[in-house]
Amino acid sequence: MRQHIGRWLKVTLWLVPVLGLCGWAGIAALPVTGPRDVGATLCLTGSTPLGGARSVSPLRREVRAGPVDTLPGMPPVPNPSNLYSAAGAGQLSPAVGGALSRIYVPNLRSNDVYVIDPQRLAVVDRFKVGAIPQHVVPSWDLQTLWVANNGTRRRYGSLTPDDPYNLYFTPDGRSAIVVAERRKRLDFRDPHTMALQQSIAAPGCSGINHADFSIDGRYAIFTCEFRGGGLVKIDLVNHQVLGYLKLSNRGMPQDIRISPDGTSFYVADMRADGVYLVDGDSFRQTDFIPTGVGTHGLYPSRDGTELYVANRGSHKIHGPPRGKGSISVIDFATRKVEQTLPIPGGGSPDMGDVTADGKQLWLSGRFDNVVYDIDTTTGAIKTIPVGQEPHGLTVWPQPGRYSLGHTGNMR
Repeated sequence: MRQHIGRWLKVTLWLVPVLGLCGWAGIAALPVTGPRDVGATLCLTGSTPLGGARSVSPLRREVRAGPVDTLPGMPPVPNPSNLYSAAGAGQLSPAVGGALSRIYVPNLRSNDVYVIDPQRLAVVDRFKVGAIPQHVVPSWDLQTLWVANNGTRRRYGSLTPDDPYNLYFTPDGRSAIVVAERRKRLDFRDPHTMALQQSIAAPGCSGINHADFSIDGRYAIFTCEFRGGGLVKIDLVNHQVLGYLKLSNRGMPQDIRISPDGTSFYVADMRADGVYLVDGDSFRQTDFIPTGVGTHGLYPSRDGTELYVANRGSHKIHGPPRGKGSISVIDFATRKVEQTLPIPGGGSPDMGDVTADGKQLWLSGRFDNVVYDIDTTTGAIKTIPVGQEPHGLTVWPQPGRYSLGHTGNMR
C-alpha cells in the first residue's frame, strides 16, 4: 500500500430497508432506487500507499500488440497492457448514475445482509435473506445486486434450486454462471430471468468456487477448493471443460484474479499461505508468492499496479476469532510483496473490494463478525460490527463498464 498500510482505527455500522421485490421464483429483491439509494436493484436469492506508477519488470511478458481478438459480443479491451483500465478511480458508468455509496455485507450464519453508509460509517439497514448468504454480486449490466444463498447442507439454495455458492457473468453478458459448488457444476442461465440455458459438469473440480476470465473472454479458470486443490479451465466459446491443473502444494485455492496485462492468473491458496501464478494460455503453474496465513481474497488497486491480498489468519473453513489475519500488497510489475500488515489484535480479513475512488479497501472479518474499512494510503483500519460470519461483501457503486460477477470483478 502506498505510504504503507500503517495505523489501524475503529469504525461503526448501519442499515437500509427492503423496498421491493424482484421477479423470479424464490427471489426477493431490493430496488435500491428512491430518495435514499439510487442505481441498482438488490435481488435477495436463496506497502507503500496503494496505487501509483510502476516500472515494467523484465519478469513480465511482452505487452500484446494491437487490439485483442475478444469473444464475440464482448466489449473491446481499451488498453491491452491494463485490462482494468476502464475500471479506474472515478470511472463510473452512466448505468450507476446517482447511486449512493453503500457497502452490502452478507452474514452467512445470521442469514441477513447489513447495509453500511461508508461516509457516515454507520449501518443504515439490515434485511433477512435466504439460507447461508455467501456473496453479493453486481450483475453484468450493473442494474442488479444478486445475493447468492447456497443453503449449505440443505437440498436447495434460494438463487436456484441447487447450490448457488457464487455467481459470475460471461464477458458478452449473455449468461449468468451459477457456481453449483456441491454439485461440481456450472449452470449457464439467463442473466435476468435465471432460466437455465446449459450446464457444464466439472467432475474433477471438487469445491468449484471462484473464477476469473482471460483478457479476450474466451476462457475462464475456476478454483477447486477441496481434495488437494486445483484449477479447471472452461472454454466459453464451446462451453466445455478444457482441462484440470493440480497446484504444487495440494492446498485449498480460493479467489483468483488475472494480471492487468492478461498474462498470468493469481490464485490465493488458504493452506499454502500465498499466491500461485499460473500462465492461463498454457495452463501451467509458473511461480508462488508467500503472503500470510490463510490467503483468501484478491483485489486489484484502481490503477492496476497493485494487488491487495486478504490473509484470513486460519487454514480452517471455520476458524477462530482474532487469528493471524493480515493484508499483503503485491506489486504487479515485480511480482513481489511490498508489505504485509497484521490486523491489530488479530482478525480474519476475507472478501470485499475497493471503493470507487480507490482510497478504501473494505473486507469482511469472517470469524470476528466485523468488517474492516482500510485506508489504502495510510493503512488506518476502522472496524464495524455486523452479523454472524460476514463473507462476500460488495462495495457499490464501482467503476467499470460491466461486471463479471463475484463481489465486483469490473472491466
